[in-house]
Amino acid sequence: MAEAEEQETESLEESTDESEEEESEEEPKLKYERLSNGVTEILQKDAASCMTVHDKFLALGTHYGKVYLLDIQGNITQKFDVSPVKINQISLDESGEHMGVCSEDGKVQVFGLYSGEEFHETFDCPIKIIAVHPHFVRSSCKQFVTGGKKLLLFERSWMSRWKSSVLHEGEGNIRSVKWRGHLIAWANNMGVKIFDITSKQRITNVPRDDISLRPDMYPCSLCWKDSVTLIIGWGTSVKICSVKERHASELRDLPSRYVEIVSQFETEFYISGLAPLCDQLVVLSFVKEVSEKTEREYCARPRLDIIQPLSETCEEISSDALTVRGFQENECRDYHLEYSEGESLFYIVSPRDVVVAKERDQDDHIDWLLEKKKYEEALMAAEISQKNIKRHKILDIGLAYINHLVEKGEYDIAARKCQKILGKNAALWEYEVYKFKEIGQLKAISPYLPRGDPVLKPLIYEMILHEFLESDYEGFATLIREWPGDLYNNSVIVQAVRDHLKKDSQNRTLLKTLAELYTYDKNYGNALEIYLTLRHKDVFQLIHKHNLFSSIKDKIVLLMDFDSEKAVDMLLDNEDKISIKKVVEELEDRPELQHVYLHKLFKRDHHKGQRYHEKQISLYAEYDRPNLLPFLRDSTHCPLEKALEICQQRNFVEETVYLLSRMGNSRSALKMIMEELHDVDKAIEFAKEQDDGELWEDLILYSIDKPPFITGLLNNIGTHVDPILLIHRIKEGMEIPNLRDSLVKILQDYNLQILLREGCKKILVADSLSLLKKMHRTQMKGVLVDEENICESCLSPILPSDAAKPFSVVAFHCRHMFHKECLPVPSMNSPAQFCGICSAKHRGPGSAILEMKK
Repeated sequence: MAEAEEQETESLEESTDESEEEESEEEPKLKYERLSNGVTEILQKDAASCMTVHDKFLALGTHYGKVYLLDIQGNITQKFDVSPVKINQISLDESGEHMGVCSEDGKVQVFGLYSGEEFHETFDCPIKIIAVHPHFVRSSCKQFVTGGKKLLLFERSWMSRWKSSVLHEGEGNIRSVKWRGHLIAWANNMGVKIFDITSKQRITNVPRDDISLRPDMYPCSLCWKDSVTLIIGWGTSVKICSVKERHASELRDLPSRYVEIVSQFETEFYISGLAPLCDQLVVLSFVKEVSEKTEREYCARPRLDIIQPLSETCEEISSDALTVRGFQENECRDYHLEYSEGESLFYIVSPRDVVVAKERDQDDHIDWLLEKKKYEEALMAAEISQKNIKRHKILDIGLAYINHLVEKGEYDIAARKCQKILGKNAALWEYEVYKFKEIGQLKAISPYLPRGDPVLKPLIYEMILHEFLESDYEGFATLIREWPGDLYNNSVIVQAVRDHLKKDSQNRTLLKTLAELYTYDKNYGNALEIYLTLRHKDVFQLIHKHNLFSSIKDKIVLLMDFDSEKAVDMLLDNEDKISIKKVVEELEDRPELQHVYLHKLFKRDHHKGQRYHEKQISLYAEYDRPNLLPFLRDSTHCPLEKALEICQQRNFVEETVYLLSRMGNSRSALKMIMEELHDVDKAIEFAKEQDDGELWEDLILYSIDKPPFITGLLNNIGTHVDPILLIHRIKEGMEIPNLRDSLVKILQDYNLQILLREGCKKILVADSLSLLKKMHRTQMKGVLVDEENICESCLSPILPSDAAKPFSVVAFHCRHMFHKECLPVPSMNSPAQFCGICSAKHRGPGSAILEMKK
């Protein structure tokens, strides 16, 4: 029977573990570890009954009446044999120098850990609780309380004697007590009371909610959050009480303080202990569950929950099931929760185990993320908190992340993460590359390889290039373009490409890539030859960049065939490197390309290629007739006879007309227009350009028997030749199209000429009058005569040195000045005087404007 129960318990524990794993996707807020060392040794022979925590040490009481002082790691530092029976409670003051102990056989001891003062007393009933004054070390605070059937306050009098007083009795055993500042809170069978030690008044009574629970099996848990906030946990109920000062007007016979319940809510399980955590609560719960198989109730693992209190309910932040030793046999009263306020450490005490819970730090957070394979989040957390983490290194987390991605088959993501994680560590880069090679994923890591700082061994880059060359020509070409040529041994890769070209000699991708490799190797000749073969657009850039003009002198035809426009521009821009003569000679067998080159040369400069103008006549005639006439007009070095011969041979009428007119044979040109082109408008236009009366006469004679030509002449001749000359020669009875309109136009042109003449006459008259007035104003102005002026005849100063002497000066409008005696005497026929200088130079008469006398 016992074995069956044991097996059932084990299966329950396993099922609880499984359910806990299912719920563990949410990260716990606390981490746990057993308090070992001396504690393990103690609990092998004894059982823990109570415990209290100080910032510097721990005090553990056992069922065999021992009290052990432990350091934070659980090592025994001191041992006290207090009683042969169970220690019910241990109390320490805030200084940690005084300790109070009570036991099941009624013994009470209060003594100094580092002094000789002691209090020993044995009562006739079990003493369940003890609490020493928080400031017991002070002489004015030598007080403590004990509780069994009644609550007693012990105080040391001035004679060093202890006197006791009853604070409360008659409501059953006192089972819990907490002292904070001037307030003492305790719980008995009926509820919780608070006593003000200063005013010696009990200020509240908080009744127990669930009176059906046995108070000895489900004891009350008390906890002071601060000096005025008490947290009560009893059964499944939690109450948060706030001690407040009563207003003076409300005092009367009431205590000066009162208690207000600020929050009250129910929990899912029975409460075994409470502790504050900032504005939240840590709750130790006793759990009972029903087996699905036997439908029997059993004790499950206790839970440690962090909850956020609200006014009438609470919010669960985290919940952890604790696997403490012997939890199957424990009851609610067997668990205790103690805490260290300074370090947020929580001690879960059970008869056979002590577990320490502490807030998780960043290292713990990273541990959990790694355990859940959330590597990216772990890496981010480590980077954010790299100054605070102690057990982890960013690099180690990153490498684990890369390995995880590789295992999942996410090779591209793993390769991309290498950039950030491996950074400038060349050795790690090379290690990862070989690892990717082993799994056949070199292509995945190739885009992310470092290319500058750091630079890996050439073998690494060559290995990846060979991988692409075997399976992906385009990818190989991309790497060659993107990677600097000094990353790998260029000659090795060139040879590998050439080997592949033996199998596929026309592969354009490989040929282009080989040309790029030749360029990196400064073997520009071979690169240029490949580019020309491929007719690649970069050929011109290659020539310019590396000054390869000496290499293309025999490849001009190839360049022109590829892109004649770019080739011609390049050749013309670099005449100093490849002469015009050399280009023309190379293109001798390709006259159409020769024409393109010479045409563009002529457009740039009409004189540079003058020696080739005669050749260009034939080229234009053969390949580009529309530009022949503009060429003949713009060229001053073109032999006209040769041009005329070619144009006549090819029957180019317009060009022949132009050449005849340019050679002075205007009549023949006009005749050709009339006879060959039959274009009266062109003939009239030609006559207008030449402005020769004989041409107009020839045009009239030719047109006189052709009515359409007469119409054209009548419409256009009016402004150049007198229309009467044409009209008189028209035969009577000849029918001329649109004659009336033509005559009307002649009259309109005549009227227009008359109007223009009259308008011009008015303008001339107005301008003449304006200028005359301006001249008159100018001549009316005075002329400055001073010592610097000279006589234009005798060249002596115009003014005498002796101002007292009489003198006479004549100044003309042209500003020339003479002594009067230096001018010739005017004749009777022409009394006006004129400036001899201006008259001699035909500048006009320049009559005198001023005569000065003294």
